Amino acid sequence: MKKTEFSKNFTLTGLIVTLAASLLLSGCGGNKTETAGAEAGAASGDGEPEVLELNYQGGVGTVTYPELAEDLGYLAPIKLNFIGTTISGPQDIQATVTGDTDFGGAFNGAILKLIAAKAPITPVISYYGVDENTWTGYYVLEDSPIKSARDLIGKKIAVNTLGAHHEFVIKEYLRREGLTEDEIKQVTLVVVPPVTGEQTLRAGQIDVATLGGLLRDKALERGGIRPLFKDRDLFGDFSAGSYVLRNDFIKKNPDTTRKFVEAVSKAIEWARTTPAEEVRQRFEAIIEKRGRKEDTSIVKYWKSTGISAKGGVIQESEFATWVNWLEKDGLLKEGELDSRTLFTNEFNPYNNEESK
Repeated sequence: MKKTEFSKNFTLTGLIVTLAASLLLSGCGGNKTETAGAEAGAASGDGEPEVLELNYQGGVGTVTYPELAEDLGYLAPIKLNFIGTTISGPQDIQATVTGDTDFGGAFNGAILKLIAAKAPITPVISYYGVDENTWTGYYVLEDSPIKSARDLIGKKIAVNTLGAHHEFVIKEYLRREGLTEDEIKQVTLVVVPPVTGEQTLRAGQIDVATLGGLLRDKALERGGIRPLFKDRDLFGDFSAGSYVLRNDFIKKNPDTTRKFVEAVSKAIEWARTTPAEEVRQRFEAIIEKRGRKEDTSIVKYWKSTGISAKGGVIQESEFATWVNWLEKDGLLKEGELDSRTLFTNEFNPYNNEESK
């Protein structure tokens, strides 16, 4: 089991190799989101999609919004090609940069770090977030002596990956509770697949488990655990992650890009406005149809999308928050990234409604 301390380096695994491959694939460096979007918009119209199959990674026992969009018929004539599973947002968007996949999703802070490293990608739509029904808690055993942030010094917290949503939230919690940077370095993060987080906590191999959504509610049903803190306590309701596309893909395939974003946005709205029980039934049917021998039991705990804006329209604040955070942490130079130019809503049909 891999362990790590918080570190200023805080880099994405394999970033140098990833970026080298991406430059070979894209033939360009840097990130010019507005320019890429404008060029795509000028070239696009109501034409047929240029690419009819999109490679992607999925998750075990879960349904992504592109998968839902395909099942609802919104994505046709484009089809999805599943190439494997991932539990890591940073890994998912690295696969997009290298061209192994055509789109990937990650926490917005992780996306910013990759963009700062000159990865030619653009966030195009939000795909997960936090609200009153969908949030992540950081859980300890009921009889754990851990009662406060200070009690975490020298302890181990399980996260799904490093340099993403949970690491940002945990570090923010520790800082707000008054721990020094040296004390924060003494809190160890352990990479544990989300599906085994609860088991690892109950076995005493870690001190805190990161549990959200379906896995959280399933664990709470069994009892014997309590939350130390929640991400919603720190940041309120917000969309936390986005799907990204490579800039060269957007430029070469504007109609495919538009169709993809439109389909995903419609699927998000379907999930946002359809009774939860009907959504859960649809998810279960999708999992059963794809035949990957997955357990569908956790689907019954789905409650909401957590996405704050209609159709997954990206709000500037959802990137500005993390730009400021990374600047404060010394991981970005002040003014290095402009949150207004890091993403595009150009292809989202709900953008005008959200703007109003």
